Amino acid sequence: MLSVELLPDEATERAVREVWARLRRAGLVSLAAHRHPTNRPHLTLAAAAEPAPGARAGLAEALRVLPVPLVLDGTVRFGGRANVLAWAVRRDEPLLRLQGAVWRALRDASGCAPPNPLHDPVRWCPHLTLGRGRGAVWPLTDGELFGAAGGVFAGRWVAARTYDSVTRTTAAV
Repeated sequence: MLSVELLPDEATERAVREVWARLRRAGLVSLAAHRHPTNRPHLTLAAAAEPAPGARAGLAEALRVLPVPLVLDGTVRFGGRANVLAWAVRRDEPLLRLQGAVWRALRDASGCAPPNPLHDPVRWCPHLTLGRGRGAVWPLTDGELFGAAGGVFAGRWVAARTYDSVTRTTAAV
């Protein structure tokens, strides 16, 4: 599986890593404990099982708009095979245009496997993962987790990368 991910500016990355550390200090599941060298705050725009070689040109074109603004706004929680605590990313127009363009670049590339339907622009729920684990719980309010700001943070998406889940490697786009 190849995913296309946005990377935040340094201040946003520091803010996310501070929350990771806060969770870890509280004895809660946190991505601070994930030590793989590719682990860093990111926003997954789309993913496909077998992207065609021609998809890279379309992705590069779609991502030429970077940097774009980002706004983090409170928590979102997901259930399933693993529970996820995430910092919600506001669905503003520049981000939605960019994500749609990346989705279409993967979808429309000749010979490309269909993109993951969870990233279909209609269904996509943008977020930065803070913690993930089977049966994990986070009994904190947004105020306890983020402090006085209550989880609202503004920054910029400044770069993009791909992540290959088979080789566990990243590459700049």
